[in-house]
Amino acid sequence: MEGCKVKLLGWVEVKRDLGKIKFIILRDYKGKIQITIPPTSSVELAEIFNKLSREDVIAVSGVVKNTPQAPNGVEVIPSEINIINKAVSPLPLELTGKVKVELDTRLDYRILDLRTARANAIFRINNVMLITIRNFFIENDFIEVHTPKIIASATEGGTELFPVAYFDREAFLAQSPQLYKEQLTSVFEKVYEIAPVFRAEESNTTRHLSEIVMLDMEAAFQDYNDIMNFCESLLDRVFKEVIDRCQNELEVLKKNLQRPKTPYKRYSYSEVLEILSNNGVEIKWGDDIDTLALRKLGELIKEPYFIKDWPTKSKPFYISPRVDNPEVSESFDLMYGWLEIASGGTRIHKKELLINRIKEKGMRPESFDFHIKTFDWGMPPHAGCGIGLARLLMAITGLDNIREAVLFPRDRYRLTP
Repeated sequence: MEGCKVKLLGWVEVKRDLGKIKFIILRDYKGKIQITIPPTSSVELAEIFNKLSREDVIAVSGVVKNTPQAPNGVEVIPSEINIINKAVSPLPLELTGKVKVELDTRLDYRILDLRTARANAIFRINNVMLITIRNFFIENDFIEVHTPKIIASATEGGTELFPVAYFDREAFLAQSPQLYKEQLTSVFEKVYEIAPVFRAEESNTTRHLSEIVMLDMEAAFQDYNDIMNFCESLLDRVFKEVIDRCQNELEVLKKNLQRPKTPYKRYSYSEVLEILSNNGVEIKWGDDIDTLALRKLGELIKEPYFIKDWPTKSKPFYISPRVDNPEVSESFDLMYGWLEIASGGTRIHKKELLINRIKEKGMRPESFDFHIKTFDWGMPPHAGCGIGLARLLMAITGLDNIREAVLFPRDRYRLTP
């Protein structure tokens, strides 16, 4: 494009005054380019340059010049610079990354933080991840659905619900689309949803939030082995696409991402307890695997792996017990190091068994009447899972805190911005 006339719009990232020659690094959503004001330029351009500060929005008209020493080997010699909007100076947040800023401060000024190279790279990777996921589901004949996020009662039981005033009665924000997606397998057979869910957990950890975006899927005529195979193939595609398309972003994050080998190892819950016991961590059969134990597993197993065949009593009421041993369920968690990425299993498709499991969990079947009655209308065998997209992004990018993997995180203490 040597000699071409162009008009560029963007933000002033850097300006440098070397006396006779002046430089602006102009940034837009696609990248950066150097604007060079040579000594022969007009006095007017020099005066406008002096008025500029970082993050000002400007329009630059000029001519392209190939210059090997310029960033990307090209610069623009301006004939006109117009200031569209001024930014305050100094800015409340340092954007070059040269000064360490605490995460809470970055989140307080999130829009500015998202303009930094690091934060920007994270969400560009997230975009590629989402495109890949949707394409994979489309290729496998799934239908995308959207289920209600305002519900009358708990989807999965429990008390971790946010109540909302719904006209003249109380309603709740949905914890999960679980029951709706199960019902929809009797219509479309294979469905998926990418949408927020809400958990009123009072925990304050680096991997929990009050509002998260989940990828939920459900498929008729499949069991938990089929879903584990699907998850494995999906993650393999995501790793491939991110590695192929996001090398610049991974370089910004200083992340040497490797595509994990498939198939991923599958350990039963009992086998995991034995591995932990051999490494000094004792867990009683039937108990949950706590964070300390998960971290130990993450040290021992470096790549993605499945923990399957969990105790039935530890899983939600809709997870199917195994026929040969009802104390064990057809369930799994997909782990990446110590981080749980996904959880799923075979669902109960027999009405009587479902009612019994609801009662065993200490809940009233009447509370789930809207769901139970659909089992009278031809409910197919089905299985599925939920994948936490922010956790998957954490695993891919090597983040330590889930708040960095969400544009505007919501937790027990943060409701703004």
